[in-house]
Amino acid sequence: MSTSAMDVHHDHAANVLADPTAYADDARLHAALTHLRANEPVVWVDNPPYRPFWAVTRHADIMAIERDNNLFVSGPRPLLMPAEGDDVMKQQQDAGIGLRTLIHMDDPHHRDVRKIGADWFRPKAMRDLKVRVDELAKRYVDKMRDIGPECDFVTDIAVNYPLYVILSLLGLPEDDFPRMLKLTQEMFGGDDTEHKRGEGSTEDLLAVLMDFFAYFSALTASRREQPTDDLASAIANGTINGEPMSDMDTVSYYVIVASAGHDTTKDAISGGLRALIDNPDQLARLQNDPSLMGTAVEEMIRWTTPVKEFMRTATAATEIRGVPIAEGDSVYLAYVSANRDEEVFTDPFHFDVGRDPNKHLAFGYGVHFCLGAALARMEMNSLFTELLPRLDSIELAGEPELSATTFVGGLKHLPIRYSLR
Repeated sequence: MSTSAMDVHHDHAANVLADPTAYADDARLHAALTHLRANEPVVWVDNPPYRPFWAVTRHADIMAIERDNNLFVSGPRPLLMPAEGDDVMKQQQDAGIGLRTLIHMDDPHHRDVRKIGADWFRPKAMRDLKVRVDELAKRYVDKMRDIGPECDFVTDIAVNYPLYVILSLLGLPEDDFPRMLKLTQEMFGGDDTEHKRGEGSTEDLLAVLMDFFAYFSALTASRREQPTDDLASAIANGTINGEPMSDMDTVSYYVIVASAGHDTTKDAISGGLRALIDNPDQLARLQNDPSLMGTAVEEMIRWTTPVKEFMRTATAATEIRGVPIAEGDSVYLAYVSANRDEEVFTDPFHFDVGRDPNKHLAFGYGVHFCLGAALARMEMNSLFTELLPRLDSIELAGEPELSATTFVGGLKHLPIRYSLR
């Protein structure tokens, strides 16, 4: 970090961005972000155990940074971690053994690796997958009916439905789904007392990653020996410039698809249902006019913003909104803030199933735009299209709980009481 803490003003409201518990408290988080957008939209954050960084909270500035992916790169700090985690990740990557997913990479390598799985998320592939997605949506709405009149929507429905979709796309056996679920919760839940492994230390997180690597290394060997018609085979046999991907890039590809591919969708689905419960006028509006489902899904995604941030590193001295940024400085892209930006969204704290346009940044922007965005949208559309016509009544049956995180997260419990046909 080349900017000295002596050189800059500190707005302590920005400390929420480096506090996992803040993401489990919507009111506290959004009060701080609203203050920052109005008063210091590019702000210095120095809150140990995290290394300092610049936080960017305005939609337009985040888009400009994402657009200039040569000036602002993902490496070496693609997401916010405690300093110890940054150091271990760097040591591992220097040794060629660290997790290196699409979010860690920059072009041209990022572009080449992304191409390997891209065809599986294009419109034709989505149309082919829709039958399976609709079938799973009906299965899980039927399950809601069968276990009603109460359930924890997160643990009973939202966590399993997108997991089954993404692992079906990969071609993994259903017997392995519970293992993938637990590993994903442990990977994204390192800051959360309920989901973290052990003490949630760097060593515990590394153990989770090693379990992922062991599973997916065996899968790679199997798919190279006997290729099948699934995404796992496409990844295992993918090449770059005629050469097979490295073992680390191959395993990392599986990890990001299997984990981010379902956990973020779980957050958007469960948070979307809570928003409908909290806004019964919007629920009734959507039930009465199913043609709004497309805009409703986008609003659920904006409202929940499952990926809270990515980090970028400046490759040269520059400035953002007139604030000097030194070469080597880390920049935090606050997607949660961008998606409530008053300069972009009319009445941003109003949940509106008909919001149009809806230029949210929940899938990122530019070269790192989410590879699985179309799949997430389709899964949500299928589930709510199945659920809402069969729903006679719904209300909270307890207090919803959000996970503590600084990266990916949302509801971990949503107790509901309902009547379902």
